[in-house]
Amino acid sequence: MIFCRQIRFKGRWKPATWLVSRELTSAAGPWDTRLLVDNDGEYFFRVIRSSDGVQFVPGVRVFYRASGPDSVSSIGLSDKKIEAKLLGMKLQIGYLLALEDSDRVRAACVTYLQTWLRNFYPNRPDLMQEAQQLAKSLGGRLSLPKASWKYAWIEKLFGFGAAKHTQFYYNCLRSSALRAWDRMMFSFGVMGYPAKKTVKY
Repeated sequence: MIFCRQIRFKGRWKPATWLVSRELTSAAGPWDTRLLVDNDGEYFFRVIRSSDGVQFVPGVRVFYRASGPDSVSSIGLSDKKIEAKLLGMKLQIGYLLALEDSDRVRAACVTYLQTWLRNFYPNRPDLMQEAQQLAKSLGGRLSLPKASWKYAWIEKLFGFGAAKHTQFYYNCLRSSALRAWDRMMFSFGVMGYPAKKTVKY
């Protein structure tokens, strides 16, 4: 099932890669304005749920912007976005279980919760508890997230919160530098330099 693979293996398809009919768009319903992040993920869950299936077209290319920390694609340290992320996850898990309530689907949902748990820890123990209770209802248990190897030494010395903040601000700085480089190269009219990032599917 496409839902199960998408959740289990952290997969996502860019909104620009979807071609949806007007009839299917109406059947799926409007965007959920409560979701300040991952609203496209929740929406396309409903699109697929309302469809008869998904047909893949190989060799398609799209041009997609490089998003920054203020983008809807970024959760960052915003409490409102963190809360919206958990709401969106709960909705998507509910859609999936309504289609197939099996051991493999439940395991995939627990993995999905574990993957995004770092967004709630350690700043939002209330959301941590809510995610843990949801995982328990699915027959699983969540473990505390750990920093990647690049920031493991910071976690060891100052805790996960410090490592998480360091990674966030580093990614913001890197993203800003890359966007500035793109703008400069484009303004100079460098031959063969694309104005936007190319993503091949």
